[in-house]
Amino acid sequence: MKNITTLFCLFLISTLCSSITAQIKGKVVDKNNQPLPFVSVYLQNSLSGTTTNDNGLYILETKKTGKQTVVFQFLGFKTLKKEIQIDSFPFELNVKLSEEEVQLEEVTVNSNENPANGIIRKVIANKEKNTDKSGEYTSDFYSRGLFKIKNAPKKILGQEIGDLGGGLDSTRSGIIYLSETVSKIWFQKRPKNFKEVIVASKVSGQDNGISFNRAQDVNFNLYKNLVPVADANIFSPISNYTFSYYKFKLEGTFYDKNGKLISKIKLIPRRENDRVFGGYIYVVEDDWAIYGADLTINGEQINNPAIDVLHIKQNYNYEPNSGVWALILQTIDFKVGLFGFNINGRFSASYSNYNFKPTFSEDTFGKEILSFEDNATKKDSVYWNDLRSVPLTLEEKRDYVIKDSIKVVRKSKKYLDSIDNKSNKFTLLSPILGYSYNNSYEKWSVSYDGLLTKTQFNTVQGFNIDTRVTFSKRVNDEGKRWNVSGGLNYGFSDKRLRPTVSFYKKWNNISRPRLSISGGVDVVQFDQRNPISNFNNTLYSLIDKTNYAKYFEKTFAAVNFSQEVTPGIDVYTSLEYADRKPLENTTDYSFFSRRKTFETNNPIDPTSTLPAFTEHSIFKAQLAASFSFGSKYISYPKSRFTVTNSKYPTLTVGYRKTFGSDNSEFHSDMFFSRLQQNVSLGNIGTFDYNARAGAFLEQKNIPFMDFYHPLANEIDLAPANRLSSFNIMPYYAFSTNDSYAEIHTQHNFEGFILNKIPLLNKLNFHTVIGAKSYFSGGRKPYTEYSIGLDNIGWGKWRFLRLDFVQSNFNGQKENRLLFGISLFD
Repeated sequence: MKNITTLFCLFLISTLCSSITAQIKGKVVDKNNQPLPFVSVYLQNSLSGTTTNDNGLYILETKKTGKQTVVFQFLGFKTLKKEIQIDSFPFELNVKLSEEEVQLEEVTVNSNENPANGIIRKVIANKEKNTDKSGEYTSDFYSRGLFKIKNAPKKILGQEIGDLGGGLDSTRSGIIYLSETVSKIWFQKRPKNFKEVIVASKVSGQDNGISFNRAQDVNFNLYKNLVPVADANIFSPISNYTFSYYKFKLEGTFYDKNGKLISKIKLIPRRENDRVFGGYIYVVEDDWAIYGADLTINGEQINNPAIDVLHIKQNYNYEPNSGVWALILQTIDFKVGLFGFNINGRFSASYSNYNFKPTFSEDTFGKEILSFEDNATKKDSVYWNDLRSVPLTLEEKRDYVIKDSIKVVRKSKKYLDSIDNKSNKFTLLSPILGYSYNNSYEKWSVSYDGLLTKTQFNTVQGFNIDTRVTFSKRVNDEGKRWNVSGGLNYGFSDKRLRPTVSFYKKWNNISRPRLSISGGVDVVQFDQRNPISNFNNTLYSLIDKTNYAKYFEKTFAAVNFSQEVTPGIDVYTSLEYADRKPLENTTDYSFFSRRKTFETNNPIDPTSTLPAFTEHSIFKAQLAASFSFGSKYISYPKSRFTVTNSKYPTLTVGYRKTFGSDNSEFHSDMFFSRLQQNVSLGNIGTFDYNARAGAFLEQKNIPFMDFYHPLANEIDLAPANRLSSFNIMPYYAFSTNDSYAEIHTQHNFEGFILNKIPLLNKLNFHTVIGAKSYFSGGRKPYTEYSIGLDNIGWGKWRFLRLDFVQSNFNGQKENRLLFGISLFD
């Protein structure tokens, strides 16, 4: 009874606070008395205002009494001006909006061209002028995110998912995410700069209060050629090449509150699978600026299987002093369906208090593009009720109250222990599938890898089992944590038990300093980047009797350290002492191909029974640094993340030295570098390149594992990362102890070619071409060329890829088809 009373009191206080601070408040409905959500409400001749919530309710702050003119604007409805006389506050103003009536007969139709095309051409021609008017500004930004689920499943893949934070009712429906952000933003067009400072941030039921409703993440700027939506670049209806992707139809015209003629234009995609919007765009005549947009796009068009449909709505308002048509309201509604989840979501954003003549100094902008004010995540309900520009609905108020109360309970030792007791149960399958024991209150856990999950096969050990026990401790929420683990590997063919131990520590999530110390006895591939995975090697060895992977044994002790020196610059260091021993095949077992014989474990000559190297001990030290040019960063209260700039490449340079062996011929010095970049080429797709180069100071007879090994691939599946690996290069055939260089390039046309071909465009396949080359001292170049189809699949599930590859070395050509998954690129 006490808890119920507390919840009721908190809810009552929250409701009273919102009423007390209200100035002008009311409800907006349509002709059928249905509430209209996200109507723009503001005072005339001002860009400061608010919007209605899901129930059509609004609160408009003003300190003025006397005569006021309140404007109600909503896309698709007639703009309404209400002149009122305010004698005291709060002042209640309820209104009803009627739908906009568009008139086609007011338009003079030119028989030589579709009138909608002429309007769009004028908008494109005036893009630069209109964006220059708002080339510098500051504004206030408010955003709210809301996810609601209906009939949530109790389990996914056999795992219980719980009550999703306490927001579900008896039908497993309700709010599962509610967040709000209030921030200030600074923008400059030339040079391009943006900065956001979050004043307040709140997430229902969460301690840290960090919502991810960033202004830049919802900056769907239609004046740009490409609009980033859900990790896809969508062609704007006013892009420079819009007529290749859209048809347009003038639905009609109407006059806005200022007497300006507005044209409503329907967007008709030329091809249903292109990355384009459907819906409408509204254009202001003479100014040739965007008045509003009502856009839709589906998951198949943006290649996102989780999204059913996404709906973006934008409202603009005119600021007479600057002549700017400024975005004042944006809503993003979406439906998501995946693994039995059916989620409706909405992110709403409002912009207010624009200043189009700000005074910027040299210190206004820097590398930090997002930051939080002190205590931004710890504002109380009274502060929020004064601050938020859009009132909460009754459901949202209830969600905050209930989840804040649940949060207190779920942080308690009693609750966390009860959850752990349930999840820590040991079953008969735990020794095989693995087991973990968690102490959530003390923030530590012990995990054990099951015997089945790490069972594999190779020719030097036969079937072998690798199991590990790990103790992990999370010290604080700032990212400080450490773990220690011990592992055992046993080979049934060579009858060897090999132990390893490791320790890992990270100090924070700002510069992310990380230290790892490890040691023991291990069986590793000559190229320790593992060009063929243990799973693939096991599969090919047991079925086809082909042992692609080649191994040696090392007894070692190693230490590694890495840290972000400053955003965009990372350093990596390592030191290892190892006693290296060659290994021989100890088994000829395979499921099939009993007459076939395995290759030897010598990667230099797979037919030779001699070892690839002589046993030795050696030290190996390495120092490298990575530079992401033009990068900036975002700062959260307890973490920092670098934001790379796609206009510039990322460069890695390093030096590796081996020393301390009894045989000085085994010592080596190698410099290495890498340059990589992803470049957007607008409507013709994206281009990627990854170039590597390096050199040994002396060409000596060093151990084979210290050679440079280009990543190769001999199996019929595409390599895990196509931009780092060759497609059909034989393993270890081009390893070198001399200078080397390689380059990997790929261009994905993303529908630019095939979507223009009738019938083929129904498939929504993407054409991909690639070229790779490898050069090393004393050898002729090795090259590969490929052409393939990406985005293969059905409906929204398009993650498969097929490539035809031709290699050429010393006049010898090889052709092969490779099947793969594009998600790995």
